[in-house]
Amino acid sequence: MTREVVLAARPQGVPQETDFELRETDDPELADGEVLVRNVFVSVDPYMRGRMTGVRTYVGPYEVGGSIDGGAVGRVVASKYDGLSEGDWVASMLGWRERGVADGERLRKLDPSLAPPSTALGVLGMTGFTAWVGLVRIAEVKEGETIYVSGAAGAVGSAAVQIAKLKGLRVIGSAGSDEKVEWLRSLGLEAFNYRTTPAKEALAEGIDVYFDNIGGEQLEAALTALRPFGRVAACGAISRYNDQRAEAGPRNLGFVVTKRLRVHGFIVSDHTAEFGDFMREVAPWVAKGQIECRETVVEGLENVPAAFTGLFHGHNTGKMLVRVGPD
Repeated sequence: MTREVVLAARPQGVPQETDFELRETDDPELADGEVLVRNVFVSVDPYMRGRMTGVRTYVGPYEVGGSIDGGAVGRVVASKYDGLSEGDWVASMLGWRERGVADGERLRKLDPSLAPPSTALGVLGMTGFTAWVGLVRIAEVKEGETIYVSGAAGAVGSAAVQIAKLKGLRVIGSAGSDEKVEWLRSLGLEAFNYRTTPAKEALAEGIDVYFDNIGGEQLEAALTALRPFGRVAACGAISRYNDQRAEAGPRNLGFVVTKRLRVHGFIVSDHTAEFGDFMREVAPWVAKGQIECRETVVEGLENVPAAFTGLFHGHNTGKMLVRVGPD
């Protein structure tokens, strides 16, 4: 038997721990080409909130009573796939469970001597790849430009500000606590607490690029601050994910026309062919310690719901992970 977290009810507003349930299930038998993996870390991510609504967007919804797939890192327990052996570290989409079976072709083998395996869920996984795609492919950032990143102490945001800094940009980031702002400043960035300093005030000198993780008021402030021909990489809008009714959009969308702005939404899964390019550029920075891989780690599979709901209350600095098993 193994354990997994399932969706017990569709969240209404901010997710509650009671929207999830821990249950036992049998380990399936291995078929040829499959691998049994024991998870060590599982990921909780804001995009999962949209999958809990029951509405299909760019990916299918989670079903009530069904398992929750998502990023995970673990060790191979048994393998009927030639490329993987017992004990190997792998990244998967097995999600919120202790053990699971996956097609060997869909697993990414990790080398723990190059970077801690947990980074495959953070700066060297979907999180960092999202930041890189937004900066390099969507916003097409250039050395010497000024970029503003909202949610800069979060998983994607903290990767984005550090990559942008390494690419020679002036970087401004916002976060929701003085402690997070202090960390961002220690990375050599300009930073402010959006709860105490209005973004319009902090961005008064103007910006060339906005990397949007928050939406809402932050997007409105950025549209005011953007210079003519500025760009917005629209990555997420976590401030709106739990709305129970549609809110009015930014009141200054007219700037998109008058300033000739480019607003480009993106989904990282559209860029999987470029993952190798991302790794070739970013992995050496991680290996040299030029990117700080801050993680917030919660212990125990039973605490996955608390970790997930914590995302919407700012409980994480950097990547939020749940350790569900020993290394």
